Amino acid sequence: MTSDGTPSPAPSSVEHSPSSKHEQVGAWSALWASKHRCDESKPQEAALLHRIVPAQRLDGKACAAEVEAALLQRVKTLTANGTIPHLAVLIVGDDPASHVYVNSKVKMCERLGIRSTHIALPANTSEQTVRQHVAELNQQDDLDGILIQSPLPNHMDEEALTDLILPSKDVDGFHPQNLGRLVQGRRDGLLPCTPSGVMRMLDWAGIDLKGKRAVVLGRSRIVGMPAALRLAARGADATVTVAHSKTEDLPSVCAEADVLVAAVGRAEMVQASWVKPGAIVVDVGINRVDDASRERGWRLAGDVSPEVEHVASWLSPVPGGVGPMTIAMLMENTVRSAESRHVGGTE
Repeated sequence: MTSDGTPSPAPSSVEHSPSSKHEQVGAWSALWASKHRCDESKPQEAALLHRIVPAQRLDGKACAAEVEAALLQRVKTLTANGTIPHLAVLIVGDDPASHVYVNSKVKMCERLGIRSTHIALPANTSEQTVRQHVAELNQQDDLDGILIQSPLPNHMDEEALTDLILPSKDVDGFHPQNLGRLVQGRRDGLLPCTPSGVMRMLDWAGIDLKGKRAVVLGRSRIVGMPAALRLAARGADATVTVAHSKTEDLPSVCAEADVLVAAVGRAEMVQASWVKPGAIVVDVGINRVDDASRERGWRLAGDVSPEVEHVASWLSPVPGGVGPMTIAMLMENTVRSAESRHVGGTE
């Protein structure tokens, strides 16, 4: 994600406690309950309905600021006990976006008092060399988290390399052992950062998922499948459908969702007509789109059309939504690993 997670106040004019946010969702849903779904073929009806209530902002920056404040206290406690959490980030190649992402992570480490090690290797590095680096980092006792920045060059097996990281240091949450715990409904491992960020944002907004129908658009092992597991787990208790490129009548499936999580990597794929009025929409995508009107010639866009703002009750922005929360959850995993390894005494 491109955002560095820097705290900023939520722009919404209504920003109170989680309970008041939950009341707003209920009021929004009640408002729509007596109305027919907006018929896009009738512009006057569509315009009238679209003007009623704009979507509330699922503000990732504001939520990440709260996570960061809590982590600061945990880091201070660890430091007072002689442990400084330590994260190593390994990046291969010269992809500009990847270096921006890594710099965002390094900056957040600095703000929190987390030690960071940045290992940058050229694109022609052999996979065996990366394996050696991972093996050495695994053996480093004062290191709590290891992250291999994605994407890797085409000649490398990214999944095989991330599987080499010790589960206790796998702060991305991608190791089969950590994902396996998630399948079992356990949360004692290190959880995938983006799905965790999505869940934390929904909780921050005071949104009760129990009994709601959730659709996760995308089935990657990094976001889609773990997000579906988190939504369906005990405590969240949503009824979950995983939709993908082979799903028949995809717009209709999405339109049944009370909660829609879009994670497909296709710019503005989800249109307003795909969204149930009053639905909660989380936009995980971040895509670079050509835009001649911008000085730099491009802009960032999510997987969700901006027009969805006029239909949804809550919508996460891009950038400034899931991106800052992904980095915040990475930091939380690093601190959690340090607490477990050095305070809890487990490996």
